[in-house]
Amino acid sequence: MGIEAISGAATVALGSTILFLLIARFWVVLTRTVSPGPNFADSIMHEAAQRFRDELDRLSTSQSIYLGGTLVFVVLFAAAYVLQAQQLFAGYPDWQLYMQLAFLFLAGAFALYQLGRTILARREVKFLHDANIAIGHQLRQISNGMTQVFHDIETSAGVVDHVVIAQTGLYAINVVAKRARNGDSVRLDGNALQFSNSESVLPVVDIAARATRLEKDFNRLLGHKVRVRSVIAAPGWEIADQSNERHLLVNERNIAMLTGWKDNTDHMMNEDIDVLRTALTARCLRSAGTEPAS
Repeated sequence: MGIEAISGAATVALGSTILFLLIARFWVVLTRTVSPGPNFADSIMHEAAQRFRDELDRLSTSQSIYLGGTLVFVVLFAAAYVLQAQQLFAGYPDWQLYMQLAFLFLAGAFALYQLGRTILARREVKFLHDANIAIGHQLRQISNGMTQVFHDIETSAGVVDHVVIAQTGLYAINVVAKRARNGDSVRLDGNALQFSNSESVLPVVDIAARATRLEKDFNRLLGHKVRVRSVIAAPGWEIADQSNERHLLVNERNIAMLTGWKDNTDHMMNEDIDVLRTALTARCLRSAGTEPAS
């Protein structure tokens, strides 16, 4: 296998692969641009983990494009070598051919890096998606005519994963998604989560800020003060003790206990519930958001 044969075959394969990737990317952008938004967008609301589902779709598309490009390169390289593509560089000095190969190697390494990064990002987003789905489905079990669950509520402090509105109180549920083995536990110590399989701690300052921002939004809507209780959900973890009464730490199996975390001052009037439901329904409609970027 001579240097001319390798350079010729790799050049043909890489050039064709780059063209394939450009066409595939353009097609994805064109499809997202010309395709209409979701049907009945004024009636469809965010589902649990909606933003992670959208990101997962985007990463899945990118992963398919990179894997397809890899297959195109391998097939065209083999075909170009068999068809004696070395004639493209016949008579060139070896140093130029080696420089060509070095460039091709760097381009291929960059493409493989992008593919690996996309695969890892997709794996992480899928885990976040599944963790939010697990909590969302369990919250559905406590939803009834007097209790309603909303998902992916945007605030100026960030996105609240789930919000429960009930006559017994208001709850902001934020999901902490970390991988756990059987028997691993998590505890809330002050303003930080401590995981049994790690010495590191995870502050809950951002979670508290999102719940506080949501509470301020509700106060402004209603014209008087209400309390939004902060719930931290850690699916897959066993729950140990907690020393912060501002948050309730649960997992996907015992999250229904949040309905018992209340007092008489949390009780909501029917008129207030209607106002909040209307406002969150408008905020969570698919027509109120934007389609994910390609």
